[in-house]
Amino acid sequence: MAGGDEVSNKQIIFKDFVTGFPKESDMILSSSKIPLKVPQGSKAIVVKNLYLSCDPYLRSRMNRIPPGYIPSFTPGSPIVGFGVSKVIDSGHPDFKKGDLVWGVTGWEEYSLLTLTDGDILATLIKIKYTDVPLSYYTGLLGMAGFSAYACFYEICAPKKGDYVYISAASGGVGQLAGQYAKLMGCYVVGSAGSNEKVNILKNKFGFDEAFNYKEEPDLNVALKRCFPEGIDIYFENVGGQMLDAVLPNMREHGRIAVCGMISQYNLEKPEGVHNLFSIVVKRVRMEGFMVFEHYHLYPQFLELTHQYIKEGKIFYVEDIVEGIEKGPAALVGLFTGSNVGKQVVVVAHE
Repeated sequence: MAGGDEVSNKQIIFKDFVTGFPKESDMILSSSKIPLKVPQGSKAIVVKNLYLSCDPYLRSRMNRIPPGYIPSFTPGSPIVGFGVSKVIDSGHPDFKKGDLVWGVTGWEEYSLLTLTDGDILATLIKIKYTDVPLSYYTGLLGMAGFSAYACFYEICAPKKGDYVYISAASGGVGQLAGQYAKLMGCYVVGSAGSNEKVNILKNKFGFDEAFNYKEEPDLNVALKRCFPEGIDIYFENVGGQMLDAVLPNMREHGRIAVCGMISQYNLEKPEGVHNLFSIVVKRVRMEGFMVFEHYHLYPQFLELTHQYIKEGKIFYVEDIVEGIEKGPAALVGLFTGSNVGKQVVVVAHE
């Protein structure tokens, strides 16, 4: 690694566009060479990637038709996603060698990043606090945690005493959204896909109630059991049958914040929703969420959440795998529910 010579660079290459559920074979472990110095006169930076974030939205980027807000992956090129990195060399005035950053990077050991003004995928944020695990910046203090914060406080418009339901509640976003709701004095119920995850929701994150949706023969009955007076806020991460069951259980003037719909990402034909008239009858507000529109709120999110962590008011569960070669299996596992907590891939230790 001396002098700026080229070094070997393991990469996870996107093989080709995907139909249905992704497979590990849709991603290829490869190796190339990369210089550790930026081209002279360039404002690019070279980073050493430390942690990579496995997020459900990456599946939509595997489609031939792009999801709309960001482009599809390019076959034959590395997968890209959120990660934590260390700056090795920089031609950019805002970053220097040794800086720790989080943002969108390549699924590879080293990346050459070009920071283009106005490109939402070229935003890098310097890491301010290192008294917490750096892996937290893939989740709790990164995109997932910030999504929970901005979506809950900005879209859900919560009030003390609200009845809050969170689907996929043990994931990187859901676990934090539920804890924000509890800290605000709400009644919080979450659903997850295993009894282990249900126990974590109730005993670690402090949810008032939780249920394993896979063991519920009727989701409508399950929701009525947990919310006999109805739901004020639904933090939507699942879609499909779950959304259909939630709608008739909403209270008047309830709010549904749509952060994701993981049940639909692998379907060639999305499931229909039949109870939409409940939105009219109960005057429910339903609004989609994109984290990129809220980046201006990140500093206040960071200060609040870091303080909560230091005070022991917020807890976080990570599912960590070691080695970039484990990345494909970790990503695919999101869609079978094999992860417990936020899925993180360790590329290298600082």
